[in-house]
Amino acid sequence: MVAIASWVVIALFGPVPKYELASRPTLPLASTEFINQLAAIADARIEEHTRVEAIANGANFYPAEIEAIRAARQSVDLEAYILEKGEIAGKIVEALTERARAGVEVNVVADAMGSVSTRKSFFDDLKKAGGHVDWYHPLRWYNWPRANNRTHREMLIIDGKTAFVGGAGIADHWFKQVKKDAPWRDSMFRVTGDAVTSLQGIFTENWLEASDHILLGEKYFPPAANTDGAVAMAIGSSPSEGGSTRARMLFQVLIASAKNNLSITTPYFLPDQSLRKELVRAVQRGVKVQILVPGKHSDHGMTRSSSRGLYGDLLKAGAEIYEYQPAMIHAKIMVVDGIWSVVGSTNLDQRSFGLNDEDNLVVLDKELSARLLTDFHNDLSQSRRVTLEEWTNRPVWERGMEWLGWLISREQ
Repeated sequence: MVAIASWVVIALFGPVPKYELASRPTLPLASTEFINQLAAIADARIEEHTRVEAIANGANFYPAEIEAIRAARQSVDLEAYILEKGEIAGKIVEALTERARAGVEVNVVADAMGSVSTRKSFFDDLKKAGGHVDWYHPLRWYNWPRANNRTHREMLIIDGKTAFVGGAGIADHWFKQVKKDAPWRDSMFRVTGDAVTSLQGIFTENWLEASDHILLGEKYFPPAANTDGAVAMAIGSSPSEGGSTRARMLFQVLIASAKNNLSITTPYFLPDQSLRKELVRAVQRGVKVQILVPGKHSDHGMTRSSSRGLYGDLLKAGAEIYEYQPAMIHAKIMVVDGIWSVVGSTNLDQRSFGLNDEDNLVVLDKELSARLLTDFHNDLSQSRRVTLEEWTNRPVWERGMEWLGWLISREQ
């Protein structure tokens, strides 16, 4: 009881980190100076030869991932928050097992809480074939202070040359209708070129923490191939050593730097006060701000109610907020001025910014941004816009949920 009471007091009255820019951004977003500043703030390498392909929905990205696994010759590294036993997980583990039997190094790290429904025995054949499976932060008495730190990363890396990153874990609800619910709307991104080396390094960090082994050598870090491609930065955020803060600054700076439009898709929209103010400032300086979130099919009704309680200032300023209608939307994508794209596992909430290990890929590429904006507008056509009048006249019970939403938005 004392612990619970202490948590409530801290959540209600404790300090909440604030992010205020010392000066307003003025540099052109595609300038070398801006790229260098962004990389320094995010503590990321600038990778100049990277190709990124968007793959929408599990019916498309899971077959692409399985095909890539089957083509592996040296190594396969998989990290997942959700790895849930079912049809699609069975197909992926079967492909991993076949590669392990063929002598390919296979490493899997699954979050012990996000994948709690999957028993260790699910991986028996993979381990017998020579694959390695470890769990990130299993709940033990000695690591209880870190129990809330989960790996939320969703990554697959093949031979150190091709990577898949994005918002989707491995579960049937991304792949097919489950009960009466349509497949979740999500996107994964196939990455080739220089940024894969950085993504491999991000995987190596959590593989070390889960397995006590450091990945090294050409199986994982092959020589870079000089190819054409876009500028990209891979950012592995973690609450340790300020990593999450760097990712949080990345979003703040990009939003503050937008000059024309911001298109944001996020499944859990609980931005802190500083980020909400930055979005309002963007609208006030003439930026078209459009935010796409789940509608009635949200997998977290409490979070949705909490999120809706934060719409007010944004709607009053003129931001457009849409709720996706056909299914749960789980993509995590931001496009800035049609040139910068941010993709990966990070939600706009305090769990992603303060508690979870996340991965993000920031790409300067008009072609990728155009594809993502096409997908975004297609999703908007299947969404309902929330009006200020509707929000102002929301029912009493929903207003009551907003107090809890305020509590959640403060919890670090």
